[in-house]
Amino acid sequence: MTVSLFRKAAGVFGPAHVPFRYVVEDQDQGLGVRFRPGCFRPFLRRPVSTIVDRHIGLDEIFGTSGAGLVDSVHAARDEEMVAIADELLCANVPVAGAATRRAADAMEIIAADPAIIRVDQLSARTGATPRSLQRLFAEHVGTGPKWAIRVYRINEAAQRIASAAELDYARLAAELGYTDQSHFTRDFTAIAGISPAGYHRLGAEER
Repeated sequence: MTVSLFRKAAGVFGPAHVPFRYVVEDQDQGLGVRFRPGCFRPFLRRPVSTIVDRHIGLDEIFGTSGAGLVDSVHAARDEEMVAIADELLCANVPVAGAATRRAADAMEIIAADPAIIRVDQLSARTGATPRSLQRLFAEHVGTGPKWAIRVYRINEAAQRIASAAELDYARLAAELGYTDQSHFTRDFTAIAGISPAGYHRLGAEER
């Protein structure tokens, strides 16, 4: 979940199932604020699943406080941009309830434990049933728990692919819970926007 303060891409961007990019050109500048997964629901005041794969205007969240904000950021220096964003967010801080904290904690568990590759494993760790996790994630994370787990594991795979001189992709796919390498390749490409082999070549160029 990101609040973007770029002129050509201003707004609140929900969780995305496909990669997107914004190219900064000319003399443009801006600021993006990423929220801890599961914690934007109090600001949004409706299920996060309603803005998956889309974005909404700053005014829908921050009202008149968001008016002119992008121009202010565009004209500011680095530390001033941060101060402007802080002022906006701190003036609109909602109360995070117990469900928000449960969602954030569940996401932290996924992020911290690479061994979690299935929803039933997350269910065992959190004490919540898979069905209740599905409802919790739809409300506070936007995506289902299965997708959230997949994204974190693909991110870890990307780090391993980028840093390894050689890699057994079939073994990596199995470690991530995939029954075959082709399924892993499809998911990796959908999330990263590039194939595992292509990502490996990029990593080799940087090493």
